[in-house]
Amino acid sequence: MNKRTRTAAVSLAAALALGTAGCAGGKDSADGRSRGKNPALVNQGKVVGGTPKRGGTLTVLSNQDFTHLDPARNWVMNDMDFGTRLLYRTLVTYRAAPGPAGGTLVPDLATDLGTPSHGARTWTFHLKKGVRYEDGTPVTAQDIKYNVERSFSPDLPGGADYAARYLAGAGGYQGPADGRHLASVKTPDDHTIVFELRKPFAEFPDVTVMPTFAPVPRARDDGPRYDNRPFSSGPYKIESYGRGKRLVLVRNPHWDPKTDPVRKAYPDRLVVEMGLKANQIDDRLIAGQGPDASAVPWYALRPESAAKVLPRADVRARLLAESTNCTDMVQMHTGRAPFTDVRVRQAVQYALDRDSVLTASGGPAFNDLSTAYMPAALFGGKQPDTLKIPATGNVAKAKQLLKEAGKPDGFSTEITVSSGDKGRAEAIQQSLAKAGIKVAINTVDPSAFYATIGDTKNRTDLVFTGWCPDYPSGSTFLPFVFDGRYIKEKGNSGNHSLFRDRPTMRRMDEIAAMTDARRADRAWRQLDGEILKKAPAVPILVRRWPLVLGGNIAGAYGQTSFGGQLDYASVGLKDPAKSRT
Repeated sequence: MNKRTRTAAVSLAAALALGTAGCAGGKDSADGRSRGKNPALVNQGKVVGGTPKRGGTLTVLSNQDFTHLDPARNWVMNDMDFGTRLLYRTLVTYRAAPGPAGGTLVPDLATDLGTPSHGARTWTFHLKKGVRYEDGTPVTAQDIKYNVERSFSPDLPGGADYAARYLAGAGGYQGPADGRHLASVKTPDDHTIVFELRKPFAEFPDVTVMPTFAPVPRARDDGPRYDNRPFSSGPYKIESYGRGKRLVLVRNPHWDPKTDPVRKAYPDRLVVEMGLKANQIDDRLIAGQGPDASAVPWYALRPESAAKVLPRADVRARLLAESTNCTDMVQMHTGRAPFTDVRVRQAVQYALDRDSVLTASGGPAFNDLSTAYMPAALFGGKQPDTLKIPATGNVAKAKQLLKEAGKPDGFSTEITVSSGDKGRAEAIQQSLAKAGIKVAINTVDPSAFYATIGDTKNRTDLVFTGWCPDYPSGSTFLPFVFDGRYIKEKGNSGNHSLFRDRPTMRRMDEIAAMTDARRADRAWRQLDGEILKKAPAVPILVRRWPLVLGGNIAGAYGQTSFGGQLDYASVGLKDPAKSRT
């Protein structure tokens, strides 16, 4: 996912925990560079604030709007966490727990994790009874089928495309607007849904965590406008939503906790205040005074604020910093000169000073350098270093490659980044300039970022983004980032290098057909290194997701399945009476 989807399941989260336990860092260090335990990890795998009490208002301070809340379009990690934990339920979900336990797959709308047949080409799910929407009407299997179908609509870009990749007969399907329906999704009754796949897929239950597999009643669907008012099957419903300004959630009176052991729904209300300045959010939560004691941040702590947090034990006690397990990378437009030349792309690989980007990201307390595309958890806990390029780059080698490519004087290009990544972009700009590559920076509001870089005709040559595995398999990483057969003109996701390499795609198909999971894992790892040599993108960092919480917050932890974001299924307040009303 473009900083999208989730990252979990037990084996993945366990590998993550093992991989970070001994991270370097310093006691009371401002950047984590001195020896000793990483000061950012004081609450790793723990619940902060004890058990919440029911009631009160939880406030979320945000510098941005949501990218999408429509479950057919919701494939950005934070938005998925918010949507699937508060507004709508999916066939299966992740357990609400800190650390590795948060990667456990559990039933949600379904009674179990699905039943395979026909060699895992067919998957059957039975729905729980008593699950109702905000108006009291029952959730049906037909509603889930309908949302899966509407996810194919060209008017609703941006969502997960697992259905398009795996459902039988999905080629060319454009959604249900013209009365066409997918024969490969069957609903023999209101509480049974059957998916027929075009090939065996043992990982299909992991996919049904996606918002694509949430219910949408046909009568409530109003196309793109559904983004503003998803109809709730979860514990909260939307009371009001002013785009870019304020979202207010109140309880869904028809949500029955007896059908939902995952979501605790402690607060009476959730208020998301948008359009705030990121530095002000950091400062307000570090101070934690008055109403801000009952507030949490939407986005991660700014790198510039690390020095205000890490030296202070009282603030660190309110800090979460789980790994995103997502690889940040610079992706190059391989279909547009000069990046059609592999030597130019390799020059960018060598010129990039990853260490300077790490510094701009808050230092090693909040980041790990990447030497591969897939995160360490998909390599058994440690990324390989296939190219052995120094962390500070190799400018001489970069200049040599540019000379061989007929660009001895370098060239000019442009990079698009989310506004929150401007400091990282400046570090990239400065390091590439040393090799003669002049980079102009184009910043975009986070809520519009994926739509901007997903417009393949009008985007810049370079983009800075990332990808996260949806579950612990290379099949959820490399094909989504480097398979050219799923590139879209609008709403393009993952493959922002527009990489269309036939040998790579042929090898992906061969690995996908392997029935031995260990053999497939080894093959994905080998393919990672082979793609790296072709240089469609440069892996740079795996970040943590640092969040400073208000002092009245309870039940808080970074959910490893949602890239370290706060788990909205469990968070609440110590004393609801102290919160705003």
